[in-house]
Amino acid sequence: MSQQRGRGRGGPPGGGRGASPSGRGSPDTRGRGGGYDRGRGGPPRGGFGGGRGGREQGGVFQANQPAPVDPRLLDKSQDALVLAMKSISLKTDELPLRPGFGTSGRAIKLRANFFPVQLPKGPLFEYDVTISPDPKTMKRVKRRIFQLAENSADWARFGLKNAVAHDHSAKLISSKLLPQPLVITVPFVEEDEGPPKPSGKEYVLTIEFARNIDTSALVKYLHGDAQYRDYDIMPIISALNVILAAYPNRSAGNGILVGRNRFFFRDTVLAPVPLGGGLEAWKGFYSSVRPAHNQLMVNVNVCTTAFYTPGNLAKAIGEFMGSTFGARPNAFAKGVRVKALHLGYKKTIKSVSNLNARQHKFHVAELNREVTVEEYFRLKYKITLKQPDLPLVDVGGMKQNLLPPELCEILPDQPFRGKLTDEHTANMITVAAKPPNINAENIVNHGLRQLGFSQAAPQLNAFGVSIGTQMTVVPGRILQAPAIKYGQGGPNVDERASWNLRDVKFAKGARLDGWGVLLIKDGNDRDEFVSTTDPALLATVRGFAQLCRKSGMSVDQKDPFVAKVDLPRKTSTDPTRAAAVASIRASLMSMPKKPSIVLVILSTGDKHIYNGIKHLCDVHLDLASVCVQSSKIRKEMGQLQYFANVALKFNMKLGGVNHSVSSSSMAWLKQSPTMLVGIDVTHPGPGSIKGTPSVAAVVASCDVECAQFPCSMEIQETKKEMVTNLAKMMWERLTLFKARNKMLPKRILVYRDGVSEGQFMIVVDEELPAIRLACKKFDSAQAPYRPKITIVICGKRHHTRFYPTEEANADRNGNPRPGTVVDRGVTAIYNFDFFLQAHGGLQGTTRPTHYYVVHDDIGFAADELQNLTNAVSYMFARATKAVSLVSPAYYADLACERGRCYLHKLLSGQTNSGGSSASGGDDDIVVREAREQWKSGVGGANLKDTMFYL
Repeated sequence: MSQQRGRGRGGPPGGGRGASPSGRGSPDTRGRGGGYDRGRGGPPRGGFGGGRGGREQGGVFQANQPAPVDPRLLDKSQDALVLAMKSISLKTDELPLRPGFGTSGRAIKLRANFFPVQLPKGPLFEYDVTISPDPKTMKRVKRRIFQLAENSADWARFGLKNAVAHDHSAKLISSKLLPQPLVITVPFVEEDEGPPKPSGKEYVLTIEFARNIDTSALVKYLHGDAQYRDYDIMPIISALNVILAAYPNRSAGNGILVGRNRFFFRDTVLAPVPLGGGLEAWKGFYSSVRPAHNQLMVNVNVCTTAFYTPGNLAKAIGEFMGSTFGARPNAFAKGVRVKALHLGYKKTIKSVSNLNARQHKFHVAELNREVTVEEYFRLKYKITLKQPDLPLVDVGGMKQNLLPPELCEILPDQPFRGKLTDEHTANMITVAAKPPNINAENIVNHGLRQLGFSQAAPQLNAFGVSIGTQMTVVPGRILQAPAIKYGQGGPNVDERASWNLRDVKFAKGARLDGWGVLLIKDGNDRDEFVSTTDPALLATVRGFAQLCRKSGMSVDQKDPFVAKVDLPRKTSTDPTRAAAVASIRASLMSMPKKPSIVLVILSTGDKHIYNGIKHLCDVHLDLASVCVQSSKIRKEMGQLQYFANVALKFNMKLGGVNHSVSSSSMAWLKQSPTMLVGIDVTHPGPGSIKGTPSVAAVVASCDVECAQFPCSMEIQETKKEMVTNLAKMMWERLTLFKARNKMLPKRILVYRDGVSEGQFMIVVDEELPAIRLACKKFDSAQAPYRPKITIVICGKRHHTRFYPTEEANADRNGNPRPGTVVDRGVTAIYNFDFFLQAHGGLQGTTRPTHYYVVHDDIGFAADELQNLTNAVSYMFARATKAVSLVSPAYYADLACERGRCYLHKLLSGQTNSGGSSASGGDDDIVVREAREQWKSGVGGANLKDTMFYL
């Protein structure tokens, strides 16, 4: 299932991103996916690697083995169900029913990482568990309480062994009725401690009957019984997930649970891989029960996440801080459990102090005076600290207890929940990006075993649950790629869904005159241009201008004005480089005339500089900007391609149109005035100041080519997924459409990104009325304005993967070919959804996008929406390839990323008041500071109706 996102995204383009968008900026650090897919169909950034040299060989998984389609999909029962649903009248707030199945494209067969689940015949029994005294949110303590309870005499006396499954918190599922009342007293001791003391702490578990769970209702739901279409299956699904997690969740399964459905295992086969900086990457497996037509399935996938490397805390902090400039010890150490070497007790680090062992003093009664921490350990324990200048760590509860890091040992098996540094991110991608055959083999050979599925674990046997060991085989189709159209020339789309710009002109060339160049020198002397008069710089700028002319842009014959700025060096007192950004502002303001657009030549990939430039140009100067790296733009090899990549951005930001797709693919859009809309929300991630607002973006087409997508952006309540001011933002988009076309759209097709499955109805209940409210503002005396509205949710945070069964239907890495669509077998039973992989994967295991229709006034047929979505995936202006997320949603994603630039300081854990804690700060103060940084957003006349965010 999809999870809420806490994105840690953003940063400067790593060269070449202009035409080849990379992913969302960080690998799957929350264990979300198997193999690392760059997310949007582009190549890795420079330096991120991709497993070159020693990368496992890709190939087709089980290429020579029979792959019969699952029999339940061959008996026409799905088609009969769709036909029967046509007579159903839906209520206004219900999700649309599936109109049919797609038929266009070349038919293929695919394995999917889903395994059949044999349901228990009898009822299940759900119980509520309360713990007294309440450990509140201390998950570690709760898990330990249940572990002790399972080994207690009472657990055996009540017959609970292997007969129950629980979530280590508040829910217990039993295969039989349990005696009531059921109370178990648990004497508490930490692991590795001796037996409980007579006067030690005790917890009391009270297990109370909640309800029977009838599995027969789920069977009828799966079979397509119309009476059970609205039946709430989530209690049954939730209970089954608890049962399937029972084996890896217990000590016998040796699994470490991260989140709700991800288990990680320390073993020799999938051994941890060092990431540097005190962390290591662990491979694990995701497991979640999913309903499918005529069969309950369990979705199993490989996942990767970062764990702390066990060892000395001082050493680990030093490695972490050395991995990235500006990394803070608190970002690494907060929340980690350590063992105090001098006394042997175990504690969790609450925070890292600003004081070190030589600075912090406290009163010692036996000495009758104040001493430093360094003195105390020398006098009390005869320990001479080797690193007394390191900040102390607080392991106290209500009372502060500061320890030197060198006397703390990081305990094993702890996931890292913070924000990865750039070095960790690069290394994580290399570890996670495994070919599909490697991931599939790991799932079948290791995942099923470690999760207890293949060997029929006793916990499953007790419930009468069994899991099939072969991936299901489902029918799929490969849709034809649309023809790409330029103003002159028509490139061929290759098997990777990409093409080049050789001998083509933009569909509509923009005018480039009065532009400027800003040369930034930041200490990278090897790759920097020497000065504004450097012949190499002049040749580069003229070469780029010539490429723009050749591509169909109207370019001023005059050379642009070139300014230079030498940035002040990085310092620990200015972690977000405010002084450097101030220097850049002064340099831009010194230009004799405000340029129409500025080409910023960066000497390094410093994310603080990049974010500062975008904030400065967008919000303060109303100036379009494109950032490039000197090491890339001056390199002779591939320079023309790099120029072309940058020209794509220039043309779009100045109002041009790069390319379109064939008339046949655009036929639906041409039938009636249509506005394509993308909506997304991004949230503060790990390391952000608590209370930092979320950023919402709405982009919408405003031309008949559906090429230009200006946007509205706003900040809103922190971590709120629904768009707060959607009515206002949609009104702005409709106003621009009307101004550009002298009419309003008759149809509005919304692609909504970033919504989890549990929030689908909230979109219908809250965002659809907001869109309609925006439309009502255009009512006239002659007629109300009521366009047809369709909303499609775009999901990437899922674990569904497809594996070709034949080499002819696979790309060179063993992934499905671009255009692969699946709408049978592992999709919704009643509702209108499909999986589409429009792009060609470059590394790892590609992830299809899950498209789910939650409202449909337009009345799409399956082929109609699937082909349109595939074609629009080829219309992304910044790429010469299809991208994996349909273009309007991708644009909204990029706009959100741009909005993050304006809040970069807060997202980096810094405040104007000098705070630097992700947990500190009054929410009102944080919001006020965010508004000061955001100001009025991008409201200047030059940028507000352009694709400045591209």
